[in-house]
Amino acid sequence: MYKDKKVVAVMPAYNAAQTLVKTYESIMEQDVVDLVVVVDDASRDETVRIARDLPNTFVHVHEKNKGYGANQKTCYRLAMEAGGDIIIMVHPDYQYTPKLIPAMASLIGNGLYPCVLGSRILGGYAVKGGMPVWRYASNRFLTLAGNLLLGSKLSEFHTGYRAFSRELLERLPLEQNSDDFVFDNQMLAQILWLGEQIAEVSCPTKYSPEASSINFVRSVIYGFGCLHTGLRFRLAKIGLMASPLFPPSD
Repeated sequence: MYKDKKVVAVMPAYNAAQTLVKTYESIMEQDVVDLVVVVDDASRDETVRIARDLPNTFVHVHEKNKGYGANQKTCYRLAMEAGGDIIIMVHPDYQYTPKLIPAMASLIGNGLYPCVLGSRILGGYAVKGGMPVWRYASNRFLTLAGNLLLGSKLSEFHTGYRAFSRELLERLPLEQNSDDFVFDNQMLAQILWLGEQIAEVSCPTKYSPEASSINFVRSVIYGFGCLHTGLRFRLAKIGLMASPLFPPSD
């Protein structure tokens, strides 16, 4: 608990058997998280068996692979059904250190921000930390384009380390979003559409052979998806296009 608020960590898992326990143990060492929700997207390894042996963990299994975005939809739904007030997504591949969970939870729990991102770009050590140069370059280009189209000033749109208040998640039309990787970008665009502030904390970059990563082709598809989301946002903002992603304000 954090100030009487239930903290739920969600892990969208796919073939995460090698790193799941390490990530879980680090999450629980922070002494803030009340419940861990693992949603397995039809893994082909031992992810489900391992997850079911972890204490204070609820495991849900997709019978067929639905995609990264669909996995997150299930994660957030289950976290809120479990009474989560602060929901933090941590990838089970240990690319993002769970040691930032207390800081992220405090920013939300104290009512300062409804959304907090763990940014690999803040601090300037992304490439030194192992981020491939081509991925860093595309990250910077897409973030610049996103900031211009969405009117924001984020250092990174593409981190998978995110914390949300329950109240914010309840306002987002997440079911309208893609079931693929561009879900991440669409979700942040929706938060900005609502006029909500997004905080960032510097997160050390850590790449390893076990860390999950989409390939180059999927990255290109994701990049075009981000640009498309930004254009839809801008056109909806000036009233030239209606989009279910960005419904009119009440």
